[in-house]
Amino acid sequence: MTATPDNSTRKGGSQRSAGRRALLGRLGRGGCVALLCVALLVSVAVAQPSQVLEDLTVTARKQEQRAFDVPLSLSVLQGEGLDRLRASGMDIRFLSNRTPSLQVMSGFGRIYPYFFIRGLGNTDFDMNASQPVSVMHDGVVLENPWLKGQPIFDVERVEVLRGPQGTLFGRNTPAGIVKVESARPTWDGEGYGRLSYGRFNSVNFEGALSGPLIPSVLAARASVLVQRRSDWVDNTYTGKDNALGGYDDIAGRVQFLWTPVERFSGRFKVHVRDFDGNARLFRANALKPGRTGLRPGLRRDEVAQDADNPQDLASHGFATELRYTLGGFRLVSLTGGEWLDGLSRGDVDGGYGAVFSPPSGPGLIPFPSETADGLSALRQLSQEFRLEHTAWQRLDWRVGFFYFHEELDIEGFSYDTLNGSVVNGRIRQKQRTEAWAVFAAATFTLTENIEVAAGVRVSEDDKEYTSERLQSPIGAGPLGPLHKAPRDLVPSWDVSLRYQVVPGVQPYVRVASSFRAPSIQGRLLFGDEVTVADTENIISVEAGLKLRLWQQRLHLDLAAYHFWMHDQQLTAGSGSDNVNRLLNADRTIGRGIEAEGTVALGYGLRLTAGLSYNYTRLDDSDLFVQPCGSACTVLDPPGPVPGTVSIDGNRLPQAPRWIINASLGYTRLLPGGSALLFSTDWAYRSRVNFSLYESREFRDNHLLEGGLRLAWLPASGSLEVAAFGRNILNDTSPTGGLDFNNLTGFINEPPVWGLEAAVRF
Repeated sequence: MTATPDNSTRKGGSQRSAGRRALLGRLGRGGCVALLCVALLVSVAVAQPSQVLEDLTVTARKQEQRAFDVPLSLSVLQGEGLDRLRASGMDIRFLSNRTPSLQVMSGFGRIYPYFFIRGLGNTDFDMNASQPVSVMHDGVVLENPWLKGQPIFDVERVEVLRGPQGTLFGRNTPAGIVKVESARPTWDGEGYGRLSYGRFNSVNFEGALSGPLIPSVLAARASVLVQRRSDWVDNTYTGKDNALGGYDDIAGRVQFLWTPVERFSGRFKVHVRDFDGNARLFRANALKPGRTGLRPGLRRDEVAQDADNPQDLASHGFATELRYTLGGFRLVSLTGGEWLDGLSRGDVDGGYGAVFSPPSGPGLIPFPSETADGLSALRQLSQEFRLEHTAWQRLDWRVGFFYFHEELDIEGFSYDTLNGSVVNGRIRQKQRTEAWAVFAAATFTLTENIEVAAGVRVSEDDKEYTSERLQSPIGAGPLGPLHKAPRDLVPSWDVSLRYQVVPGVQPYVRVASSFRAPSIQGRLLFGDEVTVADTENIISVEAGLKLRLWQQRLHLDLAAYHFWMHDQQLTAGSGSDNVNRLLNADRTIGRGIEAEGTVALGYGLRLTAGLSYNYTRLDDSDLFVQPCGSACTVLDPPGPVPGTVSIDGNRLPQAPRWIINASLGYTRLLPGGSALLFSTDWAYRSRVNFSLYESREFRDNHLLEGGLRLAWLPASGSLEVAAFGRNILNDTSPTGGLDFNNLTGFINEPPVWGLEAAVRF
């Protein structure tokens, strides 16, 4: 990590940054964990009678339950804590490191997030890439990464389910699920509006109106999000100030709740999004040669680029949920549809010119690279039917059928930057996916204190893929069409045991499996082959303990796990020839611990903290890749083929060993009934590698981001005025890199501070 000041904090920033690095270095990861444990112990020691903590409700098993009763490692973000993290207008990456074992990053920016849980994820940036972390909005799976970047607003809660979820949720869930549950229509009229203004002319508006249209029969809720930021990054090559970094992101949602009779309810939702802004800003030679971190002198508010960097996206979709109850049976139908198109174009080399076409820089630019990837059409349809029985006191069960259909039309472009950015390469890809599954799950209460649950699912996944090169940027000529049609039928299952020792003390054990369907990679701009990764499978064993103590003033969840993954799908990006290939690792091993707790203290204090330790290791003696094409310092031994390195024994990319987060809230009542609310939150992650191979340059040692918020609430409680700050220590760290041209890197979000006003009615 290199903490480099921007314009507004330049003077004296290097000394403060050096002090922070020295402090973190002296503490080490063990010291950070120790400090957190001490803080928790001290907090419990001084705890005074205070407000009882609420029991959180989740739908981790497709029914509403207390989180305490679910034998699974999970986290819930909701309410003021969720609003605080989103105050600056950050996209869905605000979730990163905010719960144990969850890391979120992106090589595209705001529209294409990469999710990692327990070290499992996918750094592939192709338009048809699959991920082992599923994202669901209101029960509808969002398969494509462009859909997973939908903004979070007017939500009831966000659930993070860790570990395989193959039985109830199916394909592409070996690592877990991020579930977003929207706030629903209400039978009482209500609404709110929240407006913030901050640095870089950042505007963030969110609002909703909800209430009955026909009392007890039809209710509606309309929600809107408007996020805007002005360009704030200077382009020193063109001489234009405030040339890049801005965006306009608008999203809306309308829901209807229909209950014509007591036994039937229907929820209908439509949503839209329109995004126009800049793609991820790549920075040429941002990484230190021979060392880890950012080069000296790098500034957030400056780039030197000679290519275009636009990004746009338009999407819309719907969801329909119907529930019919008869006796002890309930029939549920959930239908979802999504449509999307978009394009992302970037100056991939991160600089200007080339060594053979001076001037060039910053640093060494072997050759220019300007590319674009787009979805000219994405169409997704999903349907689930479930029959549930919950009338028996000791047994409830559910059986279901799931269908998924997706069509992708993908285009890729290369541009000749040195000759006016004319198109000099073009590819076209088409992919159709058909998947179906049948599943059954049951929960049996053996005694008042012992519960056994089990489930099984059989899934079939069928893909048809075509890729062709229409024009080559390197003179290779047209190619294709090339076809692939992988198909697989896979079972998934889980079994769990939950035992309540005494009220508020509940250990559990869970064994579960899941899979990721075959994936295809066919980026033919610079390569001549289409690669297919076979199905990956995982078996995970997890044991945990859930505690609700001190008269519901302390909630603490603990978990330990070990997983074995066979044929893990890996994206081997070759820096030497700028080609991505898919491959399967024979075996991957992971293990770790997770802890998360909230304690309500006296004196208006509440502390929430979490930590995770995730160990991952590739276990395949025949596994090798081509390393960087840029001049990086590779740490792996040579592979069996000249020009390759062995990655057997390496950790997975973007998989930090330690994630630690904590937030502290303090409420002070004032005379007259008004109140002051102060909160601070912090998130830390340890070292991550950016690629499958290890090098000194393409990694980051640690990241520490913190936030502050001070709010005033009048006695009426309907108004709130606040000041906030995000990334208040100005931690400037690389979060990823590109290794085929130079030591290109991209960095985390800048500090943002501002004012916010909210009204509820």
